[in-house]
Parts: sequence; C-alpha cells; structure tokens
Amino acid sequence: MSNLSTSTLPSSLGTGVLVNTHNGLSALEDVLDFSSLDLVCPINADDIQNRWIQAYIPMPGQAVKNYPDGVRSYIYLTLRSYSAMAVSGRGTLPFIHAKQMIAQPAGSPLTTCLSLVRICSNQLPGSSQAAVSVLRREIQTLDRDRAKYTSDGLFTAFQSYLIYSMVLFFILGQSCDDDFRAIMTSLQELACASSRQGLICAADQRRARPKWEEWIITEAKRRTLYVMYLFDSILSSQEGLPTFLGTELRGLPAPANKLLWQAATRYEWEREYNVHMADWMEGCLTIDELWPTPDDLGEVGVARRRARVDQWLQNLDEYGTMLFAIMRCTHGD
Repeated sequence: MSNLSTSTLPSSLGTGVLVNTHNGLSALEDVLDFSSLDLVCPINADDIQNRWIQAYIPMPGQAVKNYPDGVRSYIYLTLRSYSAMAVSGRGTLPFIHAKQMIAQPAGSPLTTCLSLVRICSNQLPGSSQAAVSVLRREIQTLDRDRAKYTSDGLFTAFQSYLIYSMVLFFILGQSCDDDFRAIMTSLQELACASSRQGLICAADQRRARPKWEEWIITEAKRRTLYVMYLFDSILSSQEGLPTFLGTELRGLPAPANKLLWQAATRYEWEREYNVHMADWMEGCLTIDELWPTPDDLGEVGVARRRARVDQWLQNLDEYGTMLFAIMRCTHGD
C-alpha cells in the first residue's frame, strides 16, 4: 500500500499552499497556491453593502420577492441545517470548498471560526449566553481586523462572519433586533469588500480555462454570497419587512455542477472544465436566468432559456438543487 500524506505550508494571512506527497515525492501538479489570482468583479459591489437600505428607502429597479410560506420554511430549515453542520463539525459546508480548508493556515479566520462554533454543541442549560459572548467577540475581531487581511483572508473572514451570524440566529436563538441587524449590515459590508476582489475568473471573460485556484475561490465566494442573500431574506421576513430580488447580482454564474465542485485533483478538474467549456459555448448559465421570465423575452428567448436551464440541471449537487427549488417554487417557470 502506498503512503499518501498532505501538508500545508502557510504563506501570508489568509493564504495557504497545499502540497500532496505520494511515496515521499511532491506531486507538483496538485500544488495549490491561492496567491496572485486573476479575478474580476463584473457587478457594482457597492450595491451589496447598500442592500439593507432597500427595506426602508425605495430604490430604482426594485422587484419585490414574495416567498410562499412553504419556501420560506424550506430556506429557514436549510440554513439552520448549515448552522448545525458547522457546530457539529461533520462534513464540509456546501459554500466552502474542501481544498479551501486543507489550504487554510493555522489561525486563519475560517479555521478559527469552525473551531469556535463547536462550543455550541451539546450545551449545558444556561451556557448559551457564554457562547453568544464568545461568538460576538469574534465578530467584533473580524470587523476590527478587516483592513489587515489579504484578498483571500478577506474572503474567509466573510465566510466566517456569515457562519457566526447564522449560528447566533439559528442555534443560539438570537432575536432579529436592531443589534442583530447591525451585525447583518457589517456582514454586507464585508461581502462587498470581498466581492470587489473578484467574483469571476478573468480567464472566463476570454473564454479560456482559469487556474483551478481561481475557480475554487470565485465559485465558493458566489455560493457564500447567495447564502447570505437567503439569510437576509429570512431575517427581513421575520421583521415584517419586504424582500427584494437581488438584481445587483445579475450576470453572475449560477452554481457549478458537482463534477467540477467535487473534483479531487487538478487533472480531474481540468478535464471536467474542458467538457464544461465545450458544453457552454455561449457562456454558462447566470443566476438571473433562474428569475422570473422577462415579459419582452419572446417565444424563442423563452425556449432558449428553458433549454439552458435544463442543461444546467444535469449533475447539480445538493446546493444547486436547493437554490433551483427555491427559485422555481418562488418564481414559477
């Protein structure tokens, strides 16, 4: 039986280099380096941090999103399951890529987060307030240290902030009051700052295959962003506030298929991405193609969109299936 070991070499804060060794030899093709990534942000990221204003001040182009009761309950239960999954430490959250975790240096925001939230597991009666204090203190630390993070560190800080917030709400029962809304406002600011660092690979705009590391970060970042929007909609509904379609995200890719997301090696991912590019010569499905069909799309446009959605549905993972179910049950065909 061959010996297989994995080691992580930390570089700057929030950046790691993953080296797989087989029989004591470095498998150079599977070295993961998350520094110097060529990413771009194709949307106005400022609209993400201004999202909270929409509930109080009407904005041009707003579209109210009315979740049916069953869909709202489904979102709530799904996000609560993500929170419980983080607390139990079992498995990898569907918006965190497995290679991200292997490459995290000790003391990174995400490593710290997934360790700390374990204190919420099997709580003794009366101990929840202590856990609340610990998580809120870590949230304050992320706010304070925001300017210190590298691009990748900023992204993992965003992921960590989201996890802390969901655990506070779904596991520790924090109410959606003014104090918690302030946490969500800071979360949206952090999401904005991370999004400015890139939400898609620059290579995608050239119809070229990006580096695996670039794809991992952008795919995981968009998945995290979509979860934050779902969480925000749950909080808004609990406060009796309207929820709005995230039109500022128009043009961002929909979640990738599980063959790409679950690829274990660079070779496997590159092979699947070559197939992906051949299958999507006109560009991958975007998140807004899952929204209500525009009135002016026309019969040909509607048929084309349906065909693209049908193609996208092939080989979805549970995350993509969840997102599709929410949008289809909310917006219809």
